[in-house]
Amino acid sequence: MKIMENKQMSQTAVLSVNNLHKKYNEGKTNEVYVLKGIDFTIPPGQMTAIMGPSGCGKTTLLNLIGGLDETTEGNIQIEGNSIIEMDDNTLTNFRRDNVGYIFQLFNLFEDQTSVENVSLPLLLQNEKTAEAITKAEMLLQEVGLGDRFNDLPGNLSGGEQQKVAIARTLVTSPRIILADEPTGDLDIATSDDVMALLRRMQEENQGMAVIVVTHSSRIANHCDRIIRIENGIVFSDTEVAK
Repeated sequence: MKIMENKQMSQTAVLSVNNLHKKYNEGKTNEVYVLKGIDFTIPPGQMTAIMGPSGCGKTTLLNLIGGLDETTEGNIQIEGNSIIEMDDNTLTNFRRDNVGYIFQLFNLFEDQTSVENVSLPLLLQNEKTAEAITKAEMLLQEVGLGDRFNDLPGNLSGGEQQKVAIARTLVTSPRIILADEPTGDLDIATSDDVMALLRRMQEENQGMAVIVVTHSSRIANHCDRIIRIENGIVFSDTEVAK
């Protein structure tokens, strides 16, 4: 696929990352800077790949955007809301309602069925059980697992488990999805299938933004844009021409 330079987006940003720094202390005197002033914005409806060598800070960046780690300096805004200014309770509730996660290892509850795994986020939002189950079943139908409602994760293939994880992420209609190597444990055909599904579900949830951390150029080319991070900074920022 042809790569062209990224152009300034005119839409209101779902995500704004401004002058983001992150350092860790190793011992009493040694400071390690993982991120050294990251800046970018993501508009509604965009699927963005984050790439770079191992140890460049991709997962750290994702954790900061999701409010799972604290910044050293800089700001992160999701739809105009600065998450670094939120107290713990406010951030927890904001993250629950606005940010979804997809992981390489699926992170499903092994003793819960597909429907139970997908409905859990709604139950945590105090939705009635019957309504949560109905929504979970509808989403599982949409991702092609209408015949696997009552299966435990151990009875599903890796691709099927990732589809359950995607349904679980989408059930609360988040504004942004953070996917950390979501196809890392899948074969090529299944990886392409999962990315195509994620794209379709993103397009159906108009305005939702998706960020995918990946080492794979082929997976990145499923996205609209590729941000490459090297040595703690944005090395390049390009759009992918379909």
